[in-house]
Amino acid sequence: MTPETKLEEIFTKLAPKQKSALKNLCILTAEDLLWHFPFRYENPADLKRINEVFEGEQVRIWGKVKKIDYEKTWKKKLNIAYATIEDATGRIKLVWFRQPYIAKMLPESSCAIFSGRVALRKSANGREKYIANPLYDIVPCSLVPNFSATITPSLQPLYPTTAGLSSLWISKAVSKILSQIKINEFLPKEIIDKYHLPELGKALRWVHIPKTAEHASAAKKRFAFEEVFLMQLLRITQKEEIKKTAGVGFKNLKKLKEEFLGLFNFQPTKAQLRAIDDVIKDFESGHPMNRLLEGDVGSGKTAVAAAAAYMVAKNGMEATYMAPTEILARQHFETFTKLFKNSGIKIGLLTSSISDKFPSKVNPALSTHISKSQLLRWVANGEIPILIGTHSLIENKVAFKNLALAMVDEQHRFGVMQRSRLLKKNKALPHFLTMTATPIPRTLALTIYADLDVSILDEMPPGRKKIETKIVPPKERNLAYEFLRSKISDGEQAFVICPRIEPKDPSKAGWLKAEMKSVKEEHKKLKEKIFQEFEIGIMHGRLKPKEKEETMRRFKDGKIKILVSTSVIEVGVDVPNATIMMIEGAERFGLAQLHQFRGRVGRSEKQSYCFIFPSAYSAQVFKRLKALTQAKSGFQLAEYDLEFRGAGELTGRRQWGISDIGMEALRNLKMVEAARLEAKNIIEEKSLGKYPLLSEKIKALSREPLHFE
Repeated sequence: MTPETKLEEIFTKLAPKQKSALKNLCILTAEDLLWHFPFRYENPADLKRINEVFEGEQVRIWGKVKKIDYEKTWKKKLNIAYATIEDATGRIKLVWFRQPYIAKMLPESSCAIFSGRVALRKSANGREKYIANPLYDIVPCSLVPNFSATITPSLQPLYPTTAGLSSLWISKAVSKILSQIKINEFLPKEIIDKYHLPELGKALRWVHIPKTAEHASAAKKRFAFEEVFLMQLLRITQKEEIKKTAGVGFKNLKKLKEEFLGLFNFQPTKAQLRAIDDVIKDFESGHPMNRLLEGDVGSGKTAVAAAAAYMVAKNGMEATYMAPTEILARQHFETFTKLFKNSGIKIGLLTSSISDKFPSKVNPALSTHISKSQLLRWVANGEIPILIGTHSLIENKVAFKNLALAMVDEQHRFGVMQRSRLLKKNKALPHFLTMTATPIPRTLALTIYADLDVSILDEMPPGRKKIETKIVPPKERNLAYEFLRSKISDGEQAFVICPRIEPKDPSKAGWLKAEMKSVKEEHKKLKEKIFQEFEIGIMHGRLKPKEKEETMRRFKDGKIKILVSTSVIEVGVDVPNATIMMIEGAERFGLAQLHQFRGRVGRSEKQSYCFIFPSAYSAQVFKRLKALTQAKSGFQLAEYDLEFRGAGELTGRRQWGISDIGMEALRNLKMVEAARLEAKNIIEEKSLGKYPLLSEKIKALSREPLHFE
């Protein structure tokens, strides 16, 4: 058996559901399964018997669900779920407030580990024990704790699973593979010894079948270091390769910078000027620029991108700017046309449904629609030096005469293959500028952006006021509506954000309907019952492009007073007259995303407000949302999420291509810097060839779309 052996060859009697589940988890080979690590371990010795718990005690108990249901209380109209669980020693009641969906998550006869504080309440039989809002982890019922055992049982790994695949099956399958496979160590021995890491074979046994918590911890430390180290080594290798490549050269950059700044009708910030100087240094370096421009929402990244594009266009070459959504591409096009209206530079806009050109021959102050074929001919001839668009830019039919600069906004939203196709639009490697307003902690940036130079916009344009942010309890909802009414009556506008487009199907989960607000329901409620006097628009991803464009045009023109939307407006939408942001079901969004929503207002000198409406309340939810009201910047929020929730909560693990263990490692700055140091030493000493297995590993990683996914 080798790491590449298919699981279907090892386990010949897999059921169709198991095959489907393994595919859903991206587990196809022996190696895939061995690197599917437990998310935690259960030690039955830590559990208490139900008949031994007492009032006020924080406990962890194993229990089998005997009865579970949900209801809405008559007086307070409060959704609750309640259950009775039992072990061999007795029964206890559980109750979850404002979490009726628990009744569907814990079916009768299922088993779980429950954690919470024991309390007493009155009942027909006197006073009975119960646990309010306990946390739970579903476990196989076969893992019933043996309270009579005199020897502490070994740790039981609990794995991420999906329908059709149990944690117990994974545990047994891993044990079988470990007994038959040999996997070669690829980390240099000196690094293993220096950081006291277990060797690969031992680490795999310890992570899956630990005898002690210390073994499991040591194994996870090794795999965390390994993942960060490999990513650092890959990134630094890529950076060194770029330095060996000749870059496109330009003339008169300092003069062109001053010309561009003369087009501004406002004073750029010092941070913007520093970033433009960084771009000029890269243009003069002799090799392709590979720079990340990171700035908080509203910090002026588009102006820096425009400066870079201006210098390229004035040198007779082309620049392209790729945005993740049509709304954002249209907005960047409008920003560029305002900046370049007196420059003589032609600008194109290309999406799946739009092909525009600026300036129009009829009215040089405006843009005009043209055929897509005509736009592509002008781009190919070099007559349109700046082309802005969406994924449409990477289509095969889009060709440039001499593409010198490729720019990507909110780049983590694009796959690495998409970005590489953009960079291959020219024979010579163009300069590359990528931008993000998503706050990124230092450890994450050091790891996934090790191949990029970084410029940070840490200033906001003058005159901007801090957005007042408030968590609104249910009893104050009507006060918030009245405040909104007064502001709109004064001529201002508002966004209302909801987590879903459609309400949940009542036949599948009727109780959830009230728990998660939908755009369509909220639009109807606001329009028919609350704000009948105002025009209310609706925006979501299922609208046709022309419908989106028309809605945004009416909102920008002030005809639509309230825009009810999904997260489609999360990034880049700029309507200075919008001063109020209302976010429904706020606990369902990450802090970075909430910060992006909030950044859609506060884009003028008017005072702006952000009202947060959670659909579920708990100490953890309140603590996290409270951070949004207190943080001074998105970077502070990013560090908060990293410290308290893990880096995967920032924008989602899958966007970065880092495992859960790797993400947890990013909390540890010392580990990241140690891995970075070792990777740099290997590259600087040109010693990668001394480690053939490590070299082969890096070559394999370089062929995969690992980074930024």
